[in-house]
Amino acid sequence: MFPVRQAVIMVGGKGTRLYPLTINRPKPALPVLDRPCLKYLIGNMAAAGLKQIYLACGFRSDLLRETIGDGSDLGVEIIYSDEETPLGTGGAMKLLEDRLDETFVAANGDALLDIDVYSQIQEHFRTDAQVTIALTSVDNPCEFGIARVVEDGRILEFKDKPRSDEVFSNYINAGVYVVQKKVLGRVPKNTFYDFSKDLVPILAKEGERIQSFPLKGAWRDVGRPADLIGANVFMADRLYADHEWNGLDDSKIIKPFYLGKGSVLKGSHATGSVILDGCFVSNCNISDSLILKGSVVKGATVENSILGENCIIHEGAVIRDCVLSDGTEVSEGTEVISKRE
Repeated sequence: MFPVRQAVIMVGGKGTRLYPLTINRPKPALPVLDRPCLKYLIGNMAAAGLKQIYLACGFRSDLLRETIGDGSDLGVEIIYSDEETPLGTGGAMKLLEDRLDETFVAANGDALLDIDVYSQIQEHFRTDAQVTIALTSVDNPCEFGIARVVEDGRILEFKDKPRSDEVFSNYINAGVYVVQKKVLGRVPKNTFYDFSKDLVPILAKEGERIQSFPLKGAWRDVGRPADLIGANVFMADRLYADHEWNGLDDSKIIKPFYLGKGSVLKGSHATGSVILDGCFVSNCNISDSLILKGSVVKGATVENSILGENCIIHEGAVIRDCVLSDGTEVSEGTEVISKRE
């Protein structure tokens, strides 16, 4: 029997930086190429042999259930754990403590990543660690948790969201852990408690072995509109770089590009963009944008923007640097320009 069979994925955040898309849906349910972002992570866990996955839910857990399902399509059992009040990543694990095995996997559900969870588990047991943290490198680590790693892979110091003058490493926490349940004994019950910010530094300072696991696959944050567009374009490039798109009706595309099932692109130019299922786009210029399912866009310019589901954009409209909520209608000749983070 495989030594680790359970995982906890924290999906309780409200995703405020992605408003208005997250007003009515949790961030992990947002699509990457017509598939909920969270399902990529669950697929990685299923490939590692995990069988039971708890989703620690908060905001709009009902919609998450509807979007993600019971896991049977991926060969796992998904169990939904609702929080009455936000408890943070450590508090969410503590809530499930009595239901967890001695060793389990934990992850933040707000990133798109490609990780070999099986190898991370092997590294955890090989080094007899209490926690093994997947790390990836970035150019600007100030928005994340950084780790000081020595030659044998042990993490000696961990600091969350350092100031620029505090940066000692460009290795950041990728948000996937292998955990010995006994460390949850340090987490207070029914209290907001962050696993990486509050608990991991204490364990490291006390000399417990915190092991690193270098992430060799892709990792992309999806916390902001530009990140969500980037994640979709990245996967379009990764999965469809050589795909020959048919039925473009006199349209010109510059890859990366993706066109969802049942969508029509007619007489348009599209550059570095993703158009999801059931959309109709005609006589448009689309660049660096994401158009969610069911939208109709005619004779418009869309740049560096996200259109929510079932939007209607009329002739001569210009949408630039903004995010439109589901069902938005933009009238003829209207400019919608809203510089976002």
